[in-house]
Amino acid sequence: MVATVVLGLLAVRGGPGKGKKGAGGGGLAEWSVGGRSLGTVFIWVLMAGEGYTSFSYLGAAGWGYNYGAPVMYVVAYMTCGYALGYVVGPMLWDYARRHGLVGITDMVAHRYRRPWLGAAVAVLATVFLLPYIQLQITGMGVVVSTVTYGAVSLEWAYFVAFAVTTGFVVVSGLRGSAWVSVLKDVLVIGTLGFLAVYVPVHYFGGYGELFDRLVEQRPQWLTLPGHGSRGADAQGAGGRGNLGTAWFASTTVLNALTVVIFPTTVAGYLGARDADALRRNAILLPAYNVLLFVPMLLGMAALFVVPGLAGADSNLALFRLVVDLLPAWAVGLIGVAAALSSIVPMAVFMLVIGTMWGRSVLSLAPRWSSGERQKLASQVVVVAVGSVALVMTYIAPNTLVRLSLVSYEGMAQLVPMLLLGLVWRRLTTAGALSGLLVGVGVVCALVFTGNDPAWGVNAGMVALAANLAVALAVTWLGPRETGDGRPDEQVLARDPLPGCGDDDGCGDGCWCGDGETPGAVRRVVSGPG
Repeated sequence: MVATVVLGLLAVRGGPGKGKKGAGGGGLAEWSVGGRSLGTVFIWVLMAGEGYTSFSYLGAAGWGYNYGAPVMYVVAYMTCGYALGYVVGPMLWDYARRHGLVGITDMVAHRYRRPWLGAAVAVLATVFLLPYIQLQITGMGVVVSTVTYGAVSLEWAYFVAFAVTTGFVVVSGLRGSAWVSVLKDVLVIGTLGFLAVYVPVHYFGGYGELFDRLVEQRPQWLTLPGHGSRGADAQGAGGRGNLGTAWFASTTVLNALTVVIFPTTVAGYLGARDADALRRNAILLPAYNVLLFVPMLLGMAALFVVPGLAGADSNLALFRLVVDLLPAWAVGLIGVAAALSSIVPMAVFMLVIGTMWGRSVLSLAPRWSSGERQKLASQVVVVAVGSVALVMTYIAPNTLVRLSLVSYEGMAQLVPMLLLGLVWRRLTTAGALSGLLVGVGVVCALVFTGNDPAWGVNAGMVALAANLAVALAVTWLGPRETGDGRPDEQVLARDPLPGCGDDDGCGDGCWCGDGETPGAVRRVVSGPG
């Protein structure tokens, strides 16, 4: 933990410095998106760090232990999301770079020319992201308490998680998270690689014997809908129902769409040095998903070694396999890897919430509208948000956890407003906002009444379909927005293809389209003239 804080704090010295062209100096852009200067390696470890949370060590093993095959949706949606990010990431990066934006709330406010809409999205996104901060605090607390054999209490572990993360985020911002991600990735790859070999060999004599026992004694864990008919989407879609093929497919599609516009993912996009770094990153990231098979498999292996785990104890399936088996120093290394898998994503969650509020909410007041004051406001919000999550962990641990049931599916409802709005000029503010309200309402109604999955389909996908239908209907049937006066290249996103210059106009042959019909935007690479 000391090394983590030191590494995170030293990261600020690796910045481009004030006054460097395009770096954002020491202002909000440098703090929140690393001065848009991170290369392929840092972007890779940062975005991989967001995918490897405490869920990787706790939830993935717990799902493997409880349900089996349905847990594979995590690998499916992340890989599909990376493929989609190959296209979406460069578009969002270019849009933010051209207009000096630092997050999704900025993009919404700029696209629709409604600062209040960006502020509303910031508030909504905070409601959906705050539970994830508490979940990471809780996850780290459980890990630290377990791997220290109870010597460190949950209460102290919670505070350590908050203090360590807040310390380097406030000082170093996104760059600090990227540097800490390097340490985390080394430990994650090392520990999961070791466990992938050691546990099956030690307990079963090899993978062949483990798979034979699974096939003979636990076959229902190997096919959809998995073991039993009750399930909860570990990324936020709670409820009970059949986790069959319709749920698996709909969850994969929904989460793949959501992950590319998730505020933490977009923070990674915007920190890139250029669009090609994002494309290379999208190609490399799916290989990292191979590691996710390890906790899933070990969770199923724990069925034979530590049977009878129920409720929250099932999330400790992986650690129950190793805590009493390995020497204390090895358990400590595994625990640090798992703890850092909580700290890194928690840092990015806190960072994006602070940025959203500093840039889109508090900046509406003239006093906080300047660049340096926006950065200061964002840093204050980081401390405040972390403190709220920590206090809620102590006094009302189930409140935010219950809210997390709709977090991921709720964030999915921003897809039409952001992605459709950035490629289709005709989408109106009324249409986008109406769709968002309907989508969030449907999600809450289905999830909190225990109807997720709904008709075998992820409730978030049902809500997204309603969201899109309403947005299109209001747009087509309602009045057209007039008085904008901006050309398409100032409103819509484009793919910064190789060979395109920085000219914002259509004269370079890289961007043109009517901006009125979905899919009508054409991208053409041509020579000068």
